[in-house]
Amino acid sequence: MDRRDIEVLSPAGDLTKLRTAVCYGADAVYMSGKQYGLRSFSGNFDHEQMCEGITYAHEHNVKCYVTMNILALENDLADINNEIDFIANEAHADAVLVSDPGIFSRVRDVAPDLPIHISTQASITNSEACNFWYRQGASRIVLAREVSLAQLKAMKPKLPSDLEIECFVHGAMCMAYSGRCLLSNYFTGRRSNGGACAQPCRWGYEIIEEKRPDDRLPAEEDERGTYIFNSKDICMADHVPEMIEAGVTSLKIEGRIKGAYYAAAATKVYREAVDKFFDEGSNYTPDPHWAVLLDKVVHRDYDTGFFFDSPMEDAKITYDRSYNKPAYVVAVVDSFDEKTGLFRAHQRNKLYRGDVLNVLRPNGYIEPIRIKELYDGKMDPIESAPHPEMEIFFAVEDARAELLPPMTFLSRDGDKDEGIRPQT
Repeated sequence: MDRRDIEVLSPAGDLTKLRTAVCYGADAVYMSGKQYGLRSFSGNFDHEQMCEGITYAHEHNVKCYVTMNILALENDLADINNEIDFIANEAHADAVLVSDPGIFSRVRDVAPDLPIHISTQASITNSEACNFWYRQGASRIVLAREVSLAQLKAMKPKLPSDLEIECFVHGAMCMAYSGRCLLSNYFTGRRSNGGACAQPCRWGYEIIEEKRPDDRLPAEEDERGTYIFNSKDICMADHVPEMIEAGVTSLKIEGRIKGAYYAAAATKVYREAVDKFFDEGSNYTPDPHWAVLLDKVVHRDYDTGFFFDSPMEDAKITYDRSYNKPAYVVAVVDSFDEKTGLFRAHQRNKLYRGDVLNVLRPNGYIEPIRIKELYDGKMDPIESAPHPEMEIFFAVEDARAELLPPMTFLSRDGDKDEGIRPQT
């Protein structure tokens, strides 16, 4: 087996996240147009953006898969042929993800040469289902999150050697089987299987006895209450060797709605994990940096999903519906100005001259850096950068250009407006 046989697949909710994932080591990204995908609240791509994004990715030898994985209603089919034709013949996507047999059939008719991946939304949990879709012409199966590694190992010998297997290794799980849930439809009218889930599984609930409607009883398990539908997040960074040895072709990171910093950190970790496995083999050990990085991105409590435990054994419920977010991005580095010896960046949250900031860069790790000098876009000295997206220039104590390459994220732990205040 060669490392080129194993794919790190990253989320691309918009052009910025796509470029970020490419920069941080993704082999492929998955994305969506403005319709037919299951994340309608991410930025997504209009036709012009999709062409631009796929062209950029292909220039960097990164593949692009377009999601068309809604469970389609009749009116969803009205314009779908045109969208399939655009994705295949103008945007030149490398594959589409589908879960609906009707959409699958349309793709085969309109773009017979376009590879089809079967989405996790199809709830595939056994070898017969995999082989069924393979006979229809699918080239890859995205297994349901409920499949364990032991089950996957039992399935693998029964599958065609050229059928690729993709698994979610990082990010959110759903309280319903492979995402098939109607809570959002019921409570809000937002169609969960059409891309508009409002995530009511994350809400708190109370019990009301029908003859005593004014006596509302919280469903408590501890002082914080209970969120009986609220799933933990998957994190398999420490178990990449087991995933590869079980026969997984593509390691998929969930999170098209999450930010570019999340895409950068998660992609970097799984890129390094795959490379470390092929470099070290049986001597593989997880890098302690990975846990630090993944703890700084938006996430719920981490778990290994159902890869080692069945839903009956462990439902993966977390009793805190809040997100963990220990790091706030304050700036993203654009370039190094050789004339001034300053780094150019764009502000994301308020920062001050003198701030000590964490560094996330595509390659390697360095200690936190201190902002020694800070200037606005006109090169006037400033004590802080308070305006969103403002152009800034700054110097650090070590001003080597390779220290902070383009698309380096600078972040601060704790509250987003904390920082070094100038002395008055």
